[in-house]
Amino acid sequence: MGRQGRQGRPAGRRAAVVLLVLPLLGALGLVTGPAGSAPAHAASACSGRLVKTVTFSTGSLRVYKSRAYACAVSVARKPGARRAMRVSLQPRGGHAVVDSGAFTSLAGPVTVHALNRCVRASGSVGGSSGSTGWILC
Repeated sequence: MGRQGRQGRPAGRRAAVVLLVLPLLGALGLVTGPAGSAPAHAASACSGRLVKTVTFSTGSLRVYKSRAYACAVSVARKPGARRAMRVSLQPRGGHAVVDSGAFTSLAGPVTVHALNRCVRASGSVGGSSGSTGWILC
């Protein structure tokens, strides 16, 4: 009989399994990308289609619409150091939903129910801001 591993299997068989599994894991890494990387569309934290973009000197306000919901984010033009950012989204006849604080790249997403309702959004990054009027009416 040949040499056997700790679990009673031939040592050559274990080496063959390792040689088959390692390339498969490498190929999986190429397909899925590095584990810690952010997706290329990190700014699109909202679902739905982009319906309005308001740009200002330090960033932009982006509003998305799906069937029954509206969503908004404020995105910094140059991500990096933490700075004051804010995004607000209000349905007509309802209360505004706000996300504000010191962020590095985006504030939000904030989402409101907007089936057959107008909404208005505002956002700021640092000292600059932008807003929509009533949209999606």
